[in-house]
Amino acid sequence: MLFLKRMSDVFDEKREELRIKYGKLDEEEIAELLEDRTSYGATFYVPQRARWHDEFTGENGNKQPALKNTQTNIGETLNKALAALEEENDQLLGVLKHINFKAEINGKPKIKDSDLKNLLDHYGTVVLVNDNFEFPDLLGAAYEYLIKYFADSAGKKGGQFYTPGQVVRLLVQLLKPQEGQSVYDPTVGSGGMLIQSSQYVEEQGGDPENLMLEGQENDGAVVSISKMNLILHNLTKIKIEYGDTLAEPLNVEGGRLKQFDRVIANPPFSQNYEASKCERLDRFTYGFAPETGKKADLMFVQHMLASLKTSGRGAVVMPHGVLFRGGKEKEIRQKMLSENGGVIEAIIGLPQKLFYGTGIPASILVLNKNKPDHLRGKLLFVNADAEFGEGKNQNYLRPEDIDKIEYVVTHPEEGIPGYSRLVDLEELRKNDFNLNIRRYVDNTPPSEPEDVRAHLLGGVPKVEVAAKAEQLGKFDFDPTHLVKERDAGLLSFLR
Repeated sequence: MLFLKRMSDVFDEKREELRIKYGKLDEEEIAELLEDRTSYGATFYVPQRARWHDEFTGENGNKQPALKNTQTNIGETLNKALAALEEENDQLLGVLKHINFKAEINGKPKIKDSDLKNLLDHYGTVVLVNDNFEFPDLLGAAYEYLIKYFADSAGKKGGQFYTPGQVVRLLVQLLKPQEGQSVYDPTVGSGGMLIQSSQYVEEQGGDPENLMLEGQENDGAVVSISKMNLILHNLTKIKIEYGDTLAEPLNVEGGRLKQFDRVIANPPFSQNYEASKCERLDRFTYGFAPETGKKADLMFVQHMLASLKTSGRGAVVMPHGVLFRGGKEKEIRQKMLSENGGVIEAIIGLPQKLFYGTGIPASILVLNKNKPDHLRGKLLFVNADAEFGEGKNQNYLRPEDIDKIEYVVTHPEEGIPGYSRLVDLEELRKNDFNLNIRRYVDNTPPSEPEDVRAHLLGGVPKVEVAAKAEQLGKFDFDPTHLVKERDAGLLSFLR
């Protein structure tokens, strides 16, 4: 209903502009131009039965009230309004007709007419055009909030279509999309990664409209969510396809797989696939992962690599298992790291409990088909699993956590002990291409020193006080105000 009201209000605004523009014509000519869909250009054309304020003629030839004044059969009227809106706009193909305001459970409507009427009245109190908003993207932000609210309540199912915003922000900052580029998400979900890519371009002073956004999703209802989300964020240069990306990739142009400047994704973790049902097998140049045992993860990575331009970069969320499992997956890893200087630029370990429906930590693979010479044959490891903000149900990445990860990936030679390290291919080979992050960057804190004599006799070991000397010095604190000499190795607290 939010989407329907928005489309109607923007259409009304455009119609008023046209009325002023053609004001010198006679009323009949103006009326004809205002009902000509070609007059509206890039603005979505809203047919009469989908307009909030206009009466229309029904199928039986009788006059029907405007949507805002509908009193009975509201669910059916809304369904027909959405269907009419979709039929008049190619970009909305497959988006609205499946939505059913008349849905029933055990013969009873899920939403009563009285509740629908309350919603109609509520939306009638505001005009949803950009000039009325505090910022142009306000409605998109509101829709994003609703999606997150639904994902929160959906638990594990929410993770199938929604990636937490801070994780998306990290992926986007790692890729740094630029004006004029193309961005592709092969498992697009609710479209958040494409939206944040456009927002990043705008933040950098670029034109977000000069960005080609494409995606594919295997859930028809989620395709609808994605398209509406993008449109409500004022993004129109979009192409969202419906289908299984591994089985039937639809980023095809001129009979060949279309390639992009940036590819970004959070594919479904640990699922099966069937190679015999996959089209365009030439995507999988590094080999085929086992078809059973829920190991399709590296197949998604290979599709992303095949969809990248030779100068392109990608970022993808992956379960940790792809970093160390043996067999066919190890062979794929080895080829990705060895051939042509390697196509994996960095591996980043994330904190636990960031994602919906799972507490296990995940990782990010940064892909680069054109690594600079000084990074060829090398791989950056970042162990960021200990730095995050704690939430009630989920943890989250703080802005400073995101900026730190971005910095070390952008400056890989400046390793931070216990956090990041650039590793040569030879070391990876010695470890049999096991990419377990802690093997290369161990952030386990040093164990506390134990003094058995102090445990038995009491007292404070002198070595413990000496170890804190630097911290105590920052506060200009003298330990002799608190402890005194006891013997050669121990101190006692003053009484």
